[in-house]
Amino acid sequence: MAKVGRKTLCFTPRKMFFLLVFTSLSCLPFCSSVDRNDRPIIGVLAQEVFSPKPNQSAYIAASYVKFLEAAGARVVPVMINQTLEEYKTLFNSINGILYPGGGVSIISSGYERAAKIFYELAIEANKRGDYFPVWGTCLGFEQLTYLTSGKFSLSHTNTSGVALPLNFTEDMKDSRMFKGFPSEVMAALASEPITENSHQWSLATSTYNTNEKLRTFYKVLSTNTDGNVEFVSTVEAYTYPIYGTQWHPEKNAFEWTKPYIPHSPSAVKTTFYMAEFFVNEARKSFHRFESQEEENKALIYNYSPVYTGAMRAFEQIYFF
Repeated sequence: MAKVGRKTLCFTPRKMFFLLVFTSLSCLPFCSSVDRNDRPIIGVLAQEVFSPKPNQSAYIAASYVKFLEAAGARVVPVMINQTLEEYKTLFNSINGILYPGGGVSIISSGYERAAKIFYELAIEANKRGDYFPVWGTCLGFEQLTYLTSGKFSLSHTNTSGVALPLNFTEDMKDSRMFKGFPSEVMAALASEPITENSHQWSLATSTYNTNEKLRTFYKVLSTNTDGNVEFVSTVEAYTYPIYGTQWHPEKNAFEWTKPYIPHSPSAVKTTFYMAEFFVNEARKSFHRFESQEEENKALIYNYSPVYTGAMRAFEQIYFF
């Protein structure tokens, strides 16, 4: 029993219990964020412009930026043709990297060189317990297959501009990627054509099955077919936070120039659940810029996207 002024406070066991519960609950947001970075910054890799102009030698489609921002991340453009030291400094400043789709070489290009450096840095970091996720979409997926296998292992497929349902494998059931998806979204992914494909090269399932490096590194979560060739469409690495989709999860919500891009409620939900998963992976990384000034200078906010509409495959593009 304690006296405060003229009033007496009596803490019965019942009151003490509820006081302790309230105190514990009030601390949950703080306590649960101790091992989580709620200000993730993700790099998006730029690539060469096919017909460069002054101040337009590289680009990033704005849909990839929106994709990540919609799930609570900020974005830094990863420029091509930087020095190894510049890439190392940036690697230690960001919390993940996304290799976007596009049309440059996965064997010899500024895109390939930067992707290789960040891939190797990510492998080294994750081996020592420094969490750093990597994501590849379409061309980025193909780039990952090349970086992992060390050779070009793709087959030509008739998959340029088509939306497909996913053929999930048994390994999907214990995947990290789809673990938090609602059952109705998973059902839609398996039965509705809501994953948009814009590629001419694919990793044939038969190639994956006979390539030891790819088979032991990646778990196949889904496949698809163009009617002749069955190909791998979604993967996650067994040991590392490295993920790839041959299809485009970002397009459903943010690209409108092509009639074959799906915009149904299930398609748009797919965009956001895929983004949420990868951004949550980035929240496990605690890399940071050396100063607020350096962070501010690096962010994509320093650039303005250009509306391109029907002129190109993207609604908006960041040029560098």
